Amino acid sequence: MNRTIFFLPAGRGSTMVWLMLLACAFVTGLPFSYAQQKDGAAQTETLFLSGKGNDDTVKWDFFCTAGRNSGKWTKIAVPSNWELQGFGKYDYGFKPDSLRGKEQGLYKKTFKVPAGWKGRKINLVFEGSMTDTEVKINGTSAGAVHQGSFYAFRYDISKLLIDGKSNLLEVTVSKHSANPSVNAAERKADFWLFGGIFRPVFLEALPLDHIERAALDAKSDGTLKGKVTIAGNADQLVVDLYSADGARLGGSFKTDVAGRSEVLFQNQYAAVKQWTSESPFLYTAVISLYNKGRLLHTVRHKIGFRSIVVKQRDGLYVNGAKIKFKGVNRHSFWPTSGRTTSKKISVADVLLMKDMNMNAVRMSHYPPDSHFLDVCDSLGLYVMDELAGWHGRYDTPTGKKLVPEMIAHDENHPSIIMWSNGNEGGHNLELDTLFVQQDLQHRPVIHPWMVFGGFDTQHYREYNYGIGNYDHGHNIIMPTEFLHGLYDGGHGAGLEDYWNAMWLNPLSAGGFLWDFADQGVVRTDQNGRIDTDGNHAADGIVGPFHEKEGSYYAIKEIWSPVYIEHRELSTDFDGSFNLENCFAFTNLKNCSFSWKLEKLVGIAGTSSKTAVLHADSGLAVAPDILPLAKGKLQLALPKNWNTYTVLYLKIKDPDGREIFTWSFPVKRPAEIARVLVTENGGSKVEITESSNRFEVSVKDLRISISRDSGRLVQVRNAKGVIPLSNGPVLQEGLNNFANFSFRKDAGNVVIASAFNRKSAYNTLQWTIYPSGWVKMEVVYFPGAYFTNFTGVNFSFPEKEVKGVTYLGNGPYRVWKNRMKGNLFGFWNKAYNDAATGEYPAVYPEFKGYHSNMYWLQVHTTGQPFTVVTDQEDMFFRLFTPKKSDDQYGNLQPTFPSGDISFMQAISGIGTKTQKPETTGPMGMKNIFYDYEKEPGRAKHLVLYFDFRGEAQTLTTTGRKEAGHD
Repeated sequence: MNRTIFFLPAGRGSTMVWLMLLACAFVTGLPFSYAQQKDGAAQTETLFLSGKGNDDTVKWDFFCTAGRNSGKWTKIAVPSNWELQGFGKYDYGFKPDSLRGKEQGLYKKTFKVPAGWKGRKINLVFEGSMTDTEVKINGTSAGAVHQGSFYAFRYDISKLLIDGKSNLLEVTVSKHSANPSVNAAERKADFWLFGGIFRPVFLEALPLDHIERAALDAKSDGTLKGKVTIAGNADQLVVDLYSADGARLGGSFKTDVAGRSEVLFQNQYAAVKQWTSESPFLYTAVISLYNKGRLLHTVRHKIGFRSIVVKQRDGLYVNGAKIKFKGVNRHSFWPTSGRTTSKKISVADVLLMKDMNMNAVRMSHYPPDSHFLDVCDSLGLYVMDELAGWHGRYDTPTGKKLVPEMIAHDENHPSIIMWSNGNEGGHNLELDTLFVQQDLQHRPVIHPWMVFGGFDTQHYREYNYGIGNYDHGHNIIMPTEFLHGLYDGGHGAGLEDYWNAMWLNPLSAGGFLWDFADQGVVRTDQNGRIDTDGNHAADGIVGPFHEKEGSYYAIKEIWSPVYIEHRELSTDFDGSFNLENCFAFTNLKNCSFSWKLEKLVGIAGTSSKTAVLHADSGLAVAPDILPLAKGKLQLALPKNWNTYTVLYLKIKDPDGREIFTWSFPVKRPAEIARVLVTENGGSKVEITESSNRFEVSVKDLRISISRDSGRLVQVRNAKGVIPLSNGPVLQEGLNNFANFSFRKDAGNVVIASAFNRKSAYNTLQWTIYPSGWVKMEVVYFPGAYFTNFTGVNFSFPEKEVKGVTYLGNGPYRVWKNRMKGNLFGFWNKAYNDAATGEYPAVYPEFKGYHSNMYWLQVHTTGQPFTVVTDQEDMFFRLFTPKKSDDQYGNLQPTFPSGDISFMQAISGIGTKTQKPETTGPMGMKNIFYDYEKEPGRAKHLVLYFDFRGEAQTLTTTGRKEAGHD
């Protein structure tokens, strides 16, 4: 409805009313002159008794009966959850509540009704209250106790009000319900349990003859159907349709309603723009009620023209296009206010989802705030709206009250394209027919975790099982929860395997990740500590305050609606890329494509930074590629493109939103290593040996190497010791280096082990150059057919590390089954001991695996040291991240035993419900066939070390550049 809005707080008089009338006209998309010319008495006018969200609250009198700050009258912000306001007791759904049945909130609020409302019907509306809510006006009951937290309900209080005087509103809210089925559906759940009036409360004034309800169904062909419920006497209904710019489409549609309390209408509109998640075009339907030419009442609804069809054993179609959902589950939640949110939060949530290239969201596990659906309508997200029921369900009498409340409240939002009757066993099958009866649009109804309505909505199925259903099943496969995130596991880890299978199989309708944000509560009873109830609520892609974890960017790349086929920039690269258009409705000619070439320089030292030495950029002609088609993008690169370090390709959608930026290294590690590593330096390399060590010196550098193992014992220069030692140690390989000897070779000193096929088939060689650079070369065989990782480790005291600067992929760490989302370039990372999903958070995390290393400089409390490789696909690992409490032991984050490692294969990570290997091939252990102990089949690992401790400029161009010394 369109509402003329008044505010109760003192000091906001006629000026505020005038401004809100203007805002109302703007929101509805109608010109202000149209809003002005309407009879004010024909509008539904609204008076807020509370604020409208956590950023706009009003103080009410409050009395908490148990827990903190109980037993006394005081003040509380409304709307709010009282726990976050310092009252009662925090409860997570899994834990027994010691105050169950005792914790209530008693509210009081006085108000006056505007004089102009006399003679109208006045409703008292609650958008949401947890849980049983008893309401009195001036000491008299307003009606039956409402049971059910997440549903808007109203009382007709017209006869209970005192004209021209203050009225007293008294509300008693019980945190737990007297109805066992309500507790089973809402309270016994895997999420935080709160109490209180957590959504807005307002009065609405309607003419005695008015429109009670207008259910609309706008189809993609321009057909608009409506079912309008009328109270009082009227003889005519008029329907007008306006576009976002205020232009009216066609003429007014009129129909006779004399003597009828319900009327069905249908009209056809030409050349309407269809609503989709990619192009969320909205219109405003203005429905007016007349009697003998006099306007009685007008309501307005934002609508979108779109059609939803489920084709059994095929898929779900929107406007004739088959949709694959790139979706996420979302709770209504904010860490400082619980389930009380705001329009600002809704906008931020939807923008983050759109930025991750998602097109759908599931309302888990209850209907959301109105403003969230408004934002989904306007920004474009497909919505699955859900009746509450985690593992328990409402009984039939209760459900028969709540289903109509949910549908009447949400039905006209074009973003809602399906209903969910509960979650994971919280399905009351007797309520299914209600959805059909109540919803004019007859949107599909599903039962998450069940096979129902032609959908198999399996939760957390292993990759082989789930993908097997695609290959051998008959239902539409649409997991409403999959890849259950926990800390750094799940979400982006495993998604690439799942999505590749989902995309290619025609029975797949995509799926919904669990879940959007960590539900971390700022505990008012624990000095503001952010509490996720251990591992129960740390399931998000983003943190409680929307902190972005590594999976955020992996999802953004994997779910890009423009797929770029793998491309190597070889010497004959012609600037072309093969593309696949994964949009459902958008031609790629409406997107924008730009490229940038950069020559990079890293400025080393304690205040390391990076810079772009030179760049070239340009726009590309957007290719004409239809949805689901393939084609080619051509970049007009300069002839000297191969003198640069990296090529970036950025794609934006038709609205100018960045889909993703891809990076393609132009230079390979061997080319960079040739620039950085120098062998000649004019200093003589000396070596002495003792019974247990080789002692090598060049200029001020002293290096000690064990004669028995070949490991680094100590590194010292003129400034002191660099405490890198005890390496290389092969990980998941046999450290059988033996029979070391040294030789001098063209001014270099070489220390090498001897190869023995039976007992010493792994070999290690050190080369110390006159320049002071040190080369380490390991030829080795992985220790088994299946390995978690392969590579070498070194020891280094963690307390002495301040940070790193590196050339490679960053800035986030990676796992074997989460390689996407990073960019190639220079990155600076300060040391932190952050654990993903534990707070306060620091992102990106410092510890863990990092990919595609070219060059690494470690900054310490003493002096830095540098490591370079001339090999592709090298990982470096920084220490071992904290292992958080893993509920089922499925994450299995596996790391080498040393402190700093250089790896040629790394491990994956699991999810809350799956081990790494069950998330798909990328999560499985590494497989090596070359287990024959033959030198020609061994793996080869090369590193170059600079231990001179000098601040230096590390370029990728082959020369020192002025201004970067």
